[in-house]
Amino acid sequence: MTLLHDAELSSAFDHASLAYDRLVAANPGYHAHLRRSARRLGLPHGGAGLRVLDLGCGTGASTAALLAAAPYAEIVAVDASAGMLAQAAAKEWPAHVRFVHSPAEALADGSGAGRGGGAVDGRFDAVFAAYLFRNVTDPDAVLLSVRGLLSPGGRLAVHEYALAGGRANRSLWSTVCRWVVVPLGRAAGDGELYRHLWRSVLDFDTAPAFAERIGRAGFEEVRVLPLPGWQTGITHTFVARAPRRSEDAA
Repeated sequence: MTLLHDAELSSAFDHASLAYDRLVAANPGYHAHLRRSARRLGLPHGGAGLRVLDLGCGTGASTAALLAAAPYAEIVAVDASAGMLAQAAAKEWPAHVRFVHSPAEALADGSGAGRGGGAVDGRFDAVFAAYLFRNVTDPDAVLLSVRGLLSPGGRLAVHEYALAGGRANRSLWSTVCRWVVVPLGRAAGDGELYRHLWRSVLDFDTAPAFAERIGRAGFEEVRVLPLPGWQTGITHTFVARAPRRSEDAA
């Protein structure tokens, strides 16, 4: 199985965007797990007065999870796939949610071209990234960019397929992909993307290794939290904070 990267991966997501919501709806706990991870940001007062970046928002499932956890926060949702973003933006959202078309790698230099609301600029109080880091070419660079976008002490929550490391987790993931995920994706005409999903999880960091990667990027208070159901040991929430003192003040 060959992994997809950059423009090739965005194109595959563009093609899959029309059927994507139907396919993820077949995943038990998909939306509930996203909501749980968003709540783990621990944003106070429903997010009132806070800016939150939804990095890799896809068709908006993670945006909806953030909105449930922090209904009063300003949410900027970003994705590299124009097709996925169009599906997200077509849904009904409050005025304090906006969508930006940009690869995650482009955010640090402010080059993300805005869809309905300009580029990504300024600092954020929190960043939520769901199913993103497996799909970027340089996760270390993106983590550094995210840290730079956060205010001192800002919160990070990453919701990701990152195996606990045991052989049983790899076996279960491969069984589910071989007999459920890839056949459903193939039936929708997107077999290549869902084969990428299978392989990308196997090739990505284990949960402990990704936690160490977050720490190397300069984040503090890094924790790895499990998710319930069949995805225990397969999907995790990683929570952390940016340093409480900015580098400029150090």
